[in-house]
Amino acid sequence: MRTLEQSASFSPLYQQIKELILGGLQAGEWQPGQAIPSEMDLAERYKVSQGTVRKAIDELASENLVVRHQGKGTFVASHREEAVQYRFLRLVPDNGKELILKSKFLSCETVQANEALAKQFNIKNKDSLILIKRVQSFHGRPVVYELIYLLAARFQGITLEHLTSWSGPLYGFYETEFATHMVRAEEHIKALGADRLVAGHLSLNEAAPVLQVERRTFTYGNKTVEVRLAHYETQDLHYANDLN
Repeated sequence: MRTLEQSASFSPLYQQIKELILGGLQAGEWQPGQAIPSEMDLAERYKVSQGTVRKAIDELASENLVVRHQGKGTFVASHREEAVQYRFLRLVPDNGKELILKSKFLSCETVQANEALAKQFNIKNKDSLILIKRVQSFHGRPVVYELIYLLAARFQGITLEHLTSWSGPLYGFYETEFATHMVRAEEHIKALGADRLVAGHLSLNEAAPVLQVERRTFTYGNKTVEVRLAHYETQDLHYANDLN
């Protein structure tokens, strides 16, 4: 177990405690959906006040790494929970109704990383990646076409049959089957005309307007484990984001 003496000596004490708790998450000491020790127990463990622990947990909660449940305790955030299943999905119906998407996985294969993907994953050019192709539909209408790249070394054994049999969110699948929790994402968004391939999958005319969203998703330790290129049909949907 790391100690405060091994932590950065120039950061505030609560930041040091936050890093120690984060180290436990990275090491798998507490799994997604599992309760972490109480503030009292953590204060005793690290020999600090409960107020210091509380401030550290406040920061972890604000970063969606842990979730507080009143009367129950603090739990490692999980994409299997309904409240965070669609944390990284910003597509919203114009009428304000709930967005429920149905997935259809088209393929799952091993490919070689090109230069751009190798740079994003911090791997060598031509190293192995898993490529998943998926269409998601809203009320029977295809609205999302995705190319999803994963580190082959981390997701060994993943198959199309495996994906198709999973009924929950994909990030929940990563957690349950491969012990990989996505903690944050970066996105680049462009408006463009659909090419022939995208138009075909989304039942659109070629050059119809779509949103292209490139997402790079990270696990603990700021490690890239997924890159996806998605195209969204937004006839009666929009991409929403809360800026704080």
